[in-house]
Parts: sequence; C-alpha cells; structure tokens
Amino acid sequence: MHSLKKPAVGAVSPLASGPAFEALLVDVRERARTGEFDRQRHISPDVIEAFKHHGVYRALVPKRFGGLECSPAEFCQLIERIAQADGSAGWVASFGMSPVYLAALPPASIAQVYADGPDVVFAGGIFPPQPAETVAGGFVVNGRWKYSSGSLGADIVGVGIAPKSGDTFGLPRIAVMPRSAIRVEQTWDTVGLLGTGSHDLVADNVRVDEQWTFVRGGLPNLDEAFFRYPSLSFATQVLSVVGLGVARAALDALADMASGRVSVTGAPAIADRPLAQVDIARAEAELRAARAFFYESIDRAWDYVLAGDAVPVAATNLLRLSSTHATRVAADVARTAQMLSGMSGVYNDSPLARCVNDAQVVTQHAFMGDITYQNAGAMFFGKQPLPGYL
Repeated sequence: MHSLKKPAVGAVSPLASGPAFEALLVDVRERARTGEFDRQRHISPDVIEAFKHHGVYRALVPKRFGGLECSPAEFCQLIERIAQADGSAGWVASFGMSPVYLAALPPASIAQVYADGPDVVFAGGIFPPQPAETVAGGFVVNGRWKYSSGSLGADIVGVGIAPKSGDTFGLPRIAVMPRSAIRVEQTWDTVGLLGTGSHDLVADNVRVDEQWTFVRGGLPNLDEAFFRYPSLSFATQVLSVVGLGVARAALDALADMASGRVSVTGAPAIADRPLAQVDIARAEAELRAARAFFYESIDRAWDYVLAGDAVPVAATNLLRLSSTHATRVAADVARTAQMLSGMSGVYNDSPLARCVNDAQVVTQHAFMGDITYQNAGAMFFGKQPLPGYL
C-alpha cells in the first residue's frame, strides 16, 4: 500500500486558501455581481493574471517545468471555490487542466511550452475537425471552431484538424499555435456562463509544424502520476465541479436573504416557512451527497494511480457517472433556491438568477448528456459502453 496522502473529501486544496486568495474571490464575486464579466463576455485580463499568480495554471504542470503537480482532487477543489464566486470564472480557470492535452505533444515541444515558466493559459477549439493540407514538415490550417472558452485570455490555442493528403485523411489531430496566429470572433451569446467568452476561433492559412501537433486522444509523453489518471474523465470533472460551486453559491445567496426579506403579501420570512425549511434541507443533503460521490470517485481512481496500477474501467465509469450526476443535482439545487426566493430571484441582477442560468448551461455540455447514464448502465450490466465514453 502506498504511503502518499490524499486530501479527504471536503478538504480544501492548499491553493484555494489564504487571505490573498480569499480577497481575490471577494473581488471576483463583486465584479460578477455588477455584471462586468457578462457585459464584456469574457473574464477580465487582470483576473486571469491573478489566477496565474495564485497557481491556477501551473497547478497540474510537472515540477520539472516549475509546476505544482497537484492531485485531481486538489485541482477540482480549487475550481469549485472559484466557481462559488462566479461560474464563468471557475469555468475559465478549469482550463488550467491543459497539461492533460499538451502532454501528447512531442517532449521537445512540451519543454518549449513551459520554457518561460509554467503559467501558460491554453484554450481549445477542437470540434469539428477541419481539413488541413499536409505540407513538408507540417500542415496548413484553415477553418472555424466553436466553444473556445477563455480564448481571449489565452497564450496558446489548439484546434482540431483532419490532416489531408490528396483525397486521404489521417487521424484527427490537435494543432497548437500562439494565440496571435488565430482570430477570435466574438459569437458567444447565451443564457448563462456568459463570462466564459466561449467564442469562435478562425484560422486563415496558418502553417503549423508537425512537432506542434498530436493525435487527438494520443498517449501522453509525460510520466508523472497525474498523466496516468483517466484524461477524458478529468476533462469532464473540471467542468462539472463548476456546477457544484455554483449550487453552493445559490444556497449561500438564499441564506443571506432568507431571514431579512419580508413578503409583499405579509407572509412570513422565508426562514420561518416550514415548507421552505424542508426544501432547503433536502437541497443541502442532495448537494452534499452528489459532492461526496464526486470526490469519492476521484479518490478511488487516484489510489490506483498512486499504487502504480491501471485505473479499472469500473472506477472510470464512476468518474463519468458522478460528474454528470453532480451537474444535474447542482442545477436542481440552484433552481430550488431560486424558487424559494420568490420574485426576488427572477431579476437579471439577482445572484440566484445567474446561478440558475450558469448551472443549467453546465448540464448542456456534451460530456454531461443523458448518454452518460446509458453508458454507465450498460457497464453495470457487463456490456460495453459506446466508443469515446471511457
């Protein structure tokens, strides 16, 4: 049995603590409340710089490149805290998980990514893969990719390509390039998570050397323990944990208003209503249970990694199931809080309205679809899941 310690469920990541970090969260929460991020439809550059300062983008980078080598649970706890201040900020911070993608680059290219330090911000536009002409030593990249969260604050970006040689297409790849080599078209106009700036990336005849590409889903070229953790599951977890943070923010917002608010009809304050007491208790229990399942699944998989064993498919299945479950519960909890608030929660400047919209958008991500339940159920019956699930 290994001797390395892992954080307990409910423990706070060492990155997500300290007076300076708490002050940052207060600032993010206040600026989100005033609508700054939503109006401009991206997280402000000084906030991204603050995330760098607090280690968000170096958290998962190997120590040999100046990173912190945090565990999956520690990183998710960090993102959860940020999302509790603002869902969009948490979503953009979650792309500190980029070493998962970049680890499939050739080793020399990885070293170059971190040559000037570990605080590198990556944004991706993976789908749909666009045809890229094969030329000597690389590819010529053209096309448009949607949903590139945080692209306006990125240092480097990656886009999905389908290498083309004549009429033949190779395996889909990710082409990595400086943010300056590509154009961001600001198309993100949604009901929630507006501040993520998940705009379109547009490339016009950008040449990318082959050494700056990798086969999508290819094996990592880094050997630290983290790179033996199921990568697709982790890419899902860092997004679903945003929902957990947003739901906690919704319950906090309701608690803040519950005792002092007087109903225009003369009804008792929210905190004095028996049915509201029952509903809020149920919501609290459901959120805590979903969160416990989420982190328990992470810890179980991480135990296998630290012991030097492959993570069993049954454990990976629980990573995916607990992630989708967390997003659904979080959205329900946020909605319950809004319902209990009455008309106060329907105004656009209400933190509850923003929480509901943000939590709902998390559930719409392709990783969180109902297909998760179908695949998980198939595996519980000893059948194979659909391709791409694990």
